[in-house]
Amino acid sequence: MNKDLTQLEILTELEPVAEANLNRHLSMAKDWHPHDYVPWDEGRNFAAMGGVDWAPEQSKLNEVAKAAMITNLLTEDNLPSYHREISESFSMDGAWGTWVGRWTAEENRHGIVMRDYLVVTRGIDPVALEEARMIHMTQGVRSPDNWGGFLVNVAYVTFQELATRVSHRNTGRVCNDPIADRMLQRIATDENLHMIFYRNLCGASLDLAPDQAMEAIANTVTFFVMPGYGMPNFRRNGVLMAKHGIYDLRQHLEEVVQPVLKKWNIFERNDFGARGEAAREHLGVFLEKLAGDVLKFEEQRDRMFARDAARGIMQPV
Repeated sequence: MNKDLTQLEILTELEPVAEANLNRHLSMAKDWHPHDYVPWDEGRNFAAMGGVDWAPEQSKLNEVAKAAMITNLLTEDNLPSYHREISESFSMDGAWGTWVGRWTAEENRHGIVMRDYLVVTRGIDPVALEEARMIHMTQGVRSPDNWGGFLVNVAYVTFQELATRVSHRNTGRVCNDPIADRMLQRIATDENLHMIFYRNLCGASLDLAPDQAMEAIANTVTFFVMPGYGMPNFRRNGVLMAKHGIYDLRQHLEEVVQPVLKKWNIFERNDFGARGEAAREHLGVFLEKLAGDVLKFEEQRDRMFARDAARGIMQPV
């Protein structure tokens, strides 16, 4: 029978794993500078300094790219809330504390460079963007009631970092700007390295406390929401992004959930007790339903595009 471990026991047992993965991350991560990814020669003053304020025609971004950029940036802006969640679940001592600080500093670059790019190129209304930032950061993380604790949080950030990588990567492709694409690919590379750290920690948790970790993983996948949940226009922008392939159900299932579960050998393991087996079975049922939802969504999307084409409505490219 698997014995439940306390959070302190889990952190203590996994600290060598955290240290090894911190050192791995530091050996692979490349420092970069936000100012090197922004076309500063496109910038000009706004009205407060004698220039011209933002107007919609100044933006070169289509509506899909705008929605994705806003969603991705506001997600990065809410970093203090994520830092608090992670620091409360992890320890601020030793390798744990070093990782939390390093991860926070790296993530902060993403918000810096995206905002500078959008303001300089006038891609987004800066006033509306600031208003949305204030609302989102004031709310903080709006998470489901089932979140909390080390195992759930480390499982969540594993999937979340990979999902964010996919979203940034695909946003770069729809911006129709090689500068934006280069910037977002740089961010996506960071997110992938972060995902690997958390994925390895969660994998070690499965070996240490199989039933507890399996329950946390099943819980996380079943109730997963993107980290921007609760921001202004989150649902509208999320639907628009899904319709145009920036982050949709198929990508979530095939590019995020399934690869991570495969890496952990979730459906091949034989070390679960009754609770772990029940959680794995629950997860399997959920994944079958999700696969069906993917097909339904794509059928609805195809019908919508067909109707739009019949009406002569052009889709953003």
